[in-house]
Amino acid sequence: MQWISQHKLIAALLVVVLAIGVWFGLSRNSTTPPLLTSDITNTGSPSSQSSEQELVGTLLELRSVNLNGTIFNDRAFMSLHDFGTTIVAEPVGRTNPFAPLSQRSASPVTQPQSPRR
Repeated sequence: MQWISQHKLIAALLVVVLAIGVWFGLSRNSTTPPLLTSDITNTGSPSSQSSEQELVGTLLELRSVNLNGTIFNDRAFMSLHDFGTTIVAEPVGRTNPFAPLSQRSASPVTQPQSPRR
């Protein structure tokens, strides 16, 4: 009987030590930064002015871009091949696929067939 009381005492001490360890582990301040942060700046601050200048510079750079179709006449573009697959038209099914089979649904809509070559 005495060894049972010794085991109970050891188990109780182990639980207390474990609880204290968990308490200190969870209650200490973490050094990791928060996942969500916000940087509130005034509109007149230097950081916002520099970002505005950067935005204006990027917009002016985009304005100077000239798009023309000369790339489509280039030999490299002309040598490209289309490896796409053609999509074959399939017949359209029932208007309500969840309706019981015994119920007649409206006539199915069919795709117009392309003329044969």
